[in-house]
Amino acid sequence: MHKYERIVFWSEEDQAFIVDVPELPGCMADGATVEEAIQNAERVITEWLEIAAEEGRPIPEPKGRLLFA
Repeated sequence: MHKYERIVFWSEEDQAFIVDVPELPGCMADGATVEEAIQNAERVITEWLEIAAEEGRPIPEPKGRLLFA
């Protein structure tokens, strides 16, 4: 499991749980349950990191809990 902070919330508009990974711009996932959304987020984080590495983009170190979240 990746060590990046995840913020989980319910989206009435999407009728799904959303997971935002604020340390990785644009990295989000959803799911019908909290567990599914977190599992999907793990896959998306892996993909985000792989693509960033392939494109030579900087990969931020996990900071854990962010103070402004």
